Amino acid sequence: MTMPTGIGVVDTMIGVPVPPADVSVYEFLKPLYMDRESKEEFDFPVEYMFKDVPRPKEHLDDPVGLLVGLMDRFGIERGMIGTSSKNEAANRALREHPDRFFGSYEVNPNRGMDGVRALRRAVEELGVKAATAFPAGLNPQVAIDDRRFYPIYAACVDLDIPICICVGVPGPRVPMAPQEVARLDEVCWFFPELKVVMRHGAEPWTDLAVKLMLKWPNLHYSTSAFAPKYYPRAIVDYANTRGADKVLYAGYFPMGLSLDRIFRELPQVPFRDHVWPKFLRENAVRVFGLDR
Repeated sequence: MTMPTGIGVVDTMIGVPVPPADVSVYEFLKPLYMDRESKEEFDFPVEYMFKDVPRPKEHLDDPVGLLVGLMDRFGIERGMIGTSSKNEAANRALREHPDRFFGSYEVNPNRGMDGVRALRRAVEELGVKAATAFPAGLNPQVAIDDRRFYPIYAACVDLDIPICICVGVPGPRVPMAPQEVARLDEVCWFFPELKVVMRHGAEPWTDLAVKLMLKWPNLHYSTSAFAPKYYPRAIVDYANTRGADKVLYAGYFPMGLSLDRIFRELPQVPFRDHVWPKFLRENAVRVFGLDR
């Protein structure tokens, strides 16, 4: 059960570090807030949960270089970063280090066919390897099984890319109903060719998430936004038994966790020996098509 080294980790959720003053990335959530702390005090919408957010204290001359250096230090060969036509830092990382980064694109089903076309352009022009979605963070919110998502799902099948969806109770103080894990059942049934990767824990429905992964070959789980010591036991047990091909490593740097903490705690996760290479690398290579 020893965590191996030197296998070239693929991190399916990583980002370019930004100074603490740059919190504009979370502006999209503000119209959904009702409580005073979220509206007036929080810079990071889940800072009540994450106490040591790894934000640089001053302007960075070369944030991409810093990230690549950290990846080298912790044995991360490739990382998936969110990008768009306006995200210059991410696009620079993709442009200057195509062997180290691959992109994902955040979809908004409220945009209808404009949203579908935007996803297609991101694949064609930016080479992104996945769509991502935050159902509870959309305005208006859109449930995982809502018909507004279906054109996006169909496009992902056409483009042969997975969609990574936040599931479970969201950290930001917004309603959770759009992210109930049970909603994945009909999506996986109707789109058997769609590769789906659950993000952000699936709590408190991790047992159901495991049951659905047993049921649906196209459903996977990533460990984003969870420090390794808090990986749900049901997920670890599933990976060690029938789910070795279904669970993918994802960090949360710099959004909420430091790579120091993640890689300090990872060796204590009781994965069996045959699980580690799949978890840290092989499953991501297969699901995201990194070998083609």
